[in-house]
Amino acid sequence: MVFFWLLILGLVTYVLLQRRVSRITRTPVWLLWLVMMLPAFILTGWVIANGSEEPAPTALLLGLFIACPILYWALIQKGRISVPEKAKSEAEATEVKRAIAPPPKPTLRPIDKDEEAMLQGCFPWSVYYLQNIEYRPQAMICRGHLRASPTVAYDTVRDNIRRHFGDRFLVLFQEGLQGKPVFALVPNPQAEKGDRPQTLTRPGLALGLLLVTLFTTTAVGTYLAGITEDQLQATPALILQGLPYALGLLVILGCHEMGHYLAARRYRMQVTLPYFIPVPFFLGTLGAFIQMKSPVPNRRALFDVGIAGPLSGLVVAVPLLLWGLSQSTVVPMPEDGSSLLNFEALDPKASLMLTLLSKLVLGAEVAADQAIHLHPIAIAGCLGLVVTALNLMPVGQLDGGHIVHAMYGQRVGSVVGQVARLLVFGLALVHPELMIWAILLFFIPAADQPALNDVSELDDRRDFLGLLALTLLVMIVLPAPGILTRLLY
Repeated sequence: MVFFWLLILGLVTYVLLQRRVSRITRTPVWLLWLVMMLPAFILTGWVIANGSEEPAPTALLLGLFIACPILYWALIQKGRISVPEKAKSEAEATEVKRAIAPPPKPTLRPIDKDEEAMLQGCFPWSVYYLQNIEYRPQAMICRGHLRASPTVAYDTVRDNIRRHFGDRFLVLFQEGLQGKPVFALVPNPQAEKGDRPQTLTRPGLALGLLLVTLFTTTAVGTYLAGITEDQLQATPALILQGLPYALGLLVILGCHEMGHYLAARRYRMQVTLPYFIPVPFFLGTLGAFIQMKSPVPNRRALFDVGIAGPLSGLVVAVPLLLWGLSQSTVVPMPEDGSSLLNFEALDPKASLMLTLLSKLVLGAEVAADQAIHLHPIAIAGCLGLVVTALNLMPVGQLDGGHIVHAMYGQRVGSVVGQVARLLVFGLALVHPELMIWAILLFFIPAADQPALNDVSELDDRRDFLGLLALTLLVMIVLPAPGILTRLLY
């Protein structure tokens, strides 16, 4: 299992380096890949030599995750391709193309003079005083002064452009480099492709993946229920004992993704049905996802779509976890300690929320030196909390990244994402099972994609819900503080 995940991590790392880094440096990709993978290789060797029970020394972890990024940066800078060299190579390539092919036709402006005058009339001076139009290869930048609220200005300009140009352009409203809101018009890819919303659902594919995932999670649930392979071969009907875990987990994941789906459809966004990812090992699934085929109209829609999934999943996960805890048993704490994902002997103090929920259900039955052997339904509920926490990480295009972007804007959201990566890495030193996730966060772009209207701010109710969601994230991932455990136990 360790070698499988190491292989997956290695392939993903190499592909990302090949696509993003090879264009800016002459340093061989294989050398950069080796430096990036060195911590994973050394930690895997440690586990093989000493076993998973003995954690790696903190000094070794700090050395690896400090020295390797510095070495990685130094190698990139040493072989970085300067702008003149890049321009020269591009010029040489252009000369070769001209020698073997006819000269390309001159690029035409996206609009003519009459349409430019029409476009200028789409910006009433009372809402947005247009000063100039800047033509770029992929967009027209319209700069001016905002004279009304961002929502009124965007709606007015967008409606005017639709009335004169139809669905030919997408209208973007974003913060400029100097903090002033600017409009940008880009070609509408959906108008060119002619996509139809009904062709995006693909219910047959979604249902097929759901059935396969139901089978794989049921097989894993049978193992979690204590059924051995010999017992299963002798009595195949015992596989049904894996259904509680499978159904509980699929309901939680399904509600999470359906929350996103329904919120997106509320704003008339084109989105696919939830697709589950089945795997015949680990948890039986790698989760589920939906694909958005149209841009997000504004930050309010971005917030609603982002927060709908975690809240919908928690509404189901928490009751299932409470019922599962009532069916679980208290066991002695292992001598080598426990973790958040040790379902046979779960340490509830590993999570503040788990501490509160376990004391609410079990009361005095669980003491400070005791663990909990989770019922399969409780395992599904616990995984629901973990999945919710991972999605609420305020990084890039994760749900938490959408929430922070919608609350504070794209630039602040990007800064928060960078800080969150470092904090999760520090947390992984306490919870080693989160180390893989901490590493993967560094491969997720910190900046989220902007909405069409990325200037209008949220209302107070959504700001409160966003802070509540981030509070839930902290309660799930942080261990219970000592002062609280002394009061409860």
